[in-house]
Amino acid sequence: MKEREKFSSRLGFILISAGCAIGIGNVWRFPYITGQYGGAAFVLIYLLFLVILGLPIMVMEFAVGRASRKSAARSFHLLEPKGTKWHIYSYGAMLGNYMLMMFYTTVGGWMLAYFFKIASGTFTGLDTEAVGNVFNTMLSNPGEMTFWMVIVTAFGFGTCCMGLQKGVERITKVMMVCLLTIMVVLCVKSCTLPGAIEGIKFYLLPDFGRLKENGLLSGIYAAMGQAFFTLSLGIGAMAIFGSYIDKDRSLMGESIQIGILDTFVALMAGLIIFPACFAYNVSPTQGVGLVFVTLPNMFNQMMGGRFWGALFFIFMTFAALSTIIAVFENILSFAMDLWGWSRKKAVLVNGIAIFVLSMPCVLGFNVWSGFQPLGAGSTIQDLEDFIISNNLLPLGSLVYLLFCVTRYGWGWDNFIKEADTGNGIKFPKWARPYLTYVLPLIVLLIFVMGYYDKFFR
Repeated sequence: MKEREKFSSRLGFILISAGCAIGIGNVWRFPYITGQYGGAAFVLIYLLFLVILGLPIMVMEFAVGRASRKSAARSFHLLEPKGTKWHIYSYGAMLGNYMLMMFYTTVGGWMLAYFFKIASGTFTGLDTEAVGNVFNTMLSNPGEMTFWMVIVTAFGFGTCCMGLQKGVERITKVMMVCLLTIMVVLCVKSCTLPGAIEGIKFYLLPDFGRLKENGLLSGIYAAMGQAFFTLSLGIGAMAIFGSYIDKDRSLMGESIQIGILDTFVALMAGLIIFPACFAYNVSPTQGVGLVFVTLPNMFNQMMGGRFWGALFFIFMTFAALSTIIAVFENILSFAMDLWGWSRKKAVLVNGIAIFVLSMPCVLGFNVWSGFQPLGAGSTIQDLEDFIISNNLLPLGSLVYLLFCVTRYGWGWDNFIKEADTGNGIKFPKWARPYLTYVLPLIVLLIFVMGYYDKFFR
């Protein structure tokens, strides 16, 4: 049997795993939700839930991947007790990765398109309405969106085709270093703008009164959900990278470092957006419009805005591509583990499949805009996002959690043995009652509240 590929270094594992977690939602959705729920007080609650929700399940995914040396397509088959059916979820994990890429490639294309639009001066001299029309025009043009989606998809699979070390690891390392460097530059620029101090205070000085004004319970649930979803847990997206590492380091310590890097990027994104928004009297709570309408207008007002705008959108592109490459690697591993395909064959077949599967999202904004699956104003992208974010991620995380803590699955003893193998911080054994009885209820609450928010609120 061919020996499984491995990362060339610990740094490669940490940067690529962090790159999978660091996505558009981390640098776009996090500042938007933080603004909506009053700033720094929300951030503190988010950090608490990141520790008690996200980290334990991330360790479990890594442990399942490293112990099995397989992707989610085969890991449950190898580790489950004889006669049990945990492996049925492998189909859910695979579906989750494909579903995520059905719309993520399109949004990644938007980021790349906006880099070229700002760099080429498309927004120069436009008023507020005209800037908004640029985004609407792009959405209404299936040819333009398909072009950018294909570029992003081809780059992602092209990277994976070169192999784990020479392609995925090498290129992701470069992108992550560039992403972090650009973030620091943008952060310094934003925090030194005239009037930026009010945005910094809003973001860094906790005011629980503002949180209560916007709904304390809603804010707590939003923090819980963001902490849970930011790490892309539940679909085996992290487990695959566990299968590529040696046993010389304990998984708790590695997970903490990845969580810190993921959180650093989210917090820095806020330090880029909030000071700039306050400096130019812009509301930071506008969702999609913040990135594609409001911020381009802000860059138009800023001295050297064309340069800073281009830098911002290349940063957003790197954030999107880091996730796309990581999930593509997971998708390729499914074919290689299930059918023994070569990497090149898996790239060819899946490249065509992802292109076809991405088209409904593209067409949902124009040709198929009449199809509004979740009610008036919704799109196919909203449906795809709902299926994965509100269903596959929480339910999949529950599967990994129960698989690792109950005697009916892989079991606590096997999990702890794998998680604690190697040097570094050990997993807290005293947390077993919490993980067995409390955390599953929290994950179920997130699942139920997702439906409540979508259909009954």
